[in-house]
Amino acid sequence: MNGYSILEIAKALGAEAVGETGLKVSGAAEPASANGRQIAIAMEPRYAADLQKGDATCALLARGMDWQSLGLKAAVLVDRPRLALAGLTSFLDPGPSLPSGIHPTAIVDPTARLGSGVDLGPYVVVGPGAVVGDRSRIDSHVSISGGTTIGREAIILAGARIGRNTRIGDRFVAHSGVVIGADGFSFVTPEKSSVETVRETLGGAASDQGVSQSWLKIQSLGGVLIGDDVEIGANSSVDAGTIRPTSVGDGTKIDALVQVGHNVQVGRNCLLCAHVAVGGSARLGDNVVLGGQVGVADNISLGNGVIAGGATKILSNVPAGRALLGYPAMKMETHVEVYKALRRLPRLFAIVENLQKSVSKTKQSD
Repeated sequence: MNGYSILEIAKALGAEAVGETGLKVSGAAEPASANGRQIAIAMEPRYAADLQKGDATCALLARGMDWQSLGLKAAVLVDRPRLALAGLTSFLDPGPSLPSGIHPTAIVDPTARLGSGVDLGPYVVVGPGAVVGDRSRIDSHVSISGGTTIGREAIILAGARIGRNTRIGDRFVAHSGVVIGADGFSFVTPEKSSVETVRETLGGAASDQGVSQSWLKIQSLGGVLIGDDVEIGANSSVDAGTIRPTSVGDGTKIDALVQVGHNVQVGRNCLLCAHVAVGGSARLGDNVVLGGQVGVADNISLGNGVIAGGATKILSNVPAGRALLGYPAMKMETHVEVYKALRRLPRLFAIVENLQKSVSKTKQSD
């Protein structure tokens, strides 16, 4: 059987192998569904309890767990399980199945430059003056617009669209359907509109009430600048800047279905989870983490290390290191207290109602 021995896996993870370390596996599985050819991911006692439901003979366990009492023949013992999971999945993952060489249907402009070892799949289009770095792998139906630069060892999966005036660093990963460098959503009216009035007054009368005005587009000339080791999930988009580029810093990871608006600056090593929307010209510091469905208003700043829980709506500047939750966003601990108070409201209303009745009866007796 092809695969990897428990000893090989342990060495790759810098972990300890115990038991029959020559035992080979070809994949990984959850404890309840693992078979004899898979290493079970049972890194906590609550997961290890499911081992008896499956047929696993080996498992990835946290150091200190008793692998023998779990009926296993072998185990890999690790100090930091979730970090080990990252290493294990990377070790076992063969990577996407991409074509080798340049497919005959690919269209490469004569002025474009391809580095050594570049692979282009069926119907890839590389525009005038574009540059694709060494050992980059481009899947089918990807379009790379003219003037775009992509660094070394990129992996761009099927159907991604890389727009004009885009510069991308090394080891970039774009999943299917990613769009980088589309025009920003920026429009203006010839005269002051109701939108501008409402924004200034936070609810004032509409200045163009009953007046029809057409929207004039502000063009996107700035392009996009993306650093090294950035990964962008399926069907996410990063819009081009108006004058200066929209930027995404080194090491940032963007989930699926995320919208990064025009002129946004995203710092280094940020995490943007699914359905996040970042409004135009917002600035995110380094190591910012935005949970699923977080919204960031335009033209505001988030400091380094800000963390926002799922569905938080951030409407104003946030200092570095703050944890946020809720709509509107507030300190996470404050939001928890507010939520507790909200749940108490029916009981408080009942208490007030009883007090009102008591006061009313007292007045009547007087």
